[in-house]
Amino acid sequence: QVELVESGGGVVQAGGSLRLSCSASEGTVSRLAMGWWRQAPGKEREFVAATRWNIFSTYYSDSVKGRFTISGDSAKNTVILDMDDLKPEDSGIYYCGRGEGYQGITYYTQEKAYDLWGQGTPVTVSS
Repeated sequence: QVELVESGGGVVQAGGSLRLSCSASEGTVSRLAMGWWRQAPGKEREFVAATRWNIFSTYYSDSVKGRFTISGDSAKNTVILDMDDLKPEDSGIYYCGRGEGYQGITYYTQEKAYDLWGQGTPVTVSS
């Protein structure tokens, strides 16, 4: 059974940086779309960033554009989220998800685009 495992979360001061990783236990991610989502306490899970490796396209939510970068290493079945200039409102549980990579990139701003999720990694940004 394929699993996604996130790591790299932690506590950081506002303005700081963190790098999150998401590794797939087997299979190849190169044909897939991978996305990062987050959920703050009391709020719904929201889209953060997505990438489609087969045509190398990326997409970001407006709230993180210019501060976060999604990338990956298909040879290692890993997708990375580099987060810079973090703000307290970036706090939450960050989840990575996997979807079939055959749709336009904006399709992956929807939860229904993903068929597998990791367990999440917490990020806390203090002011």
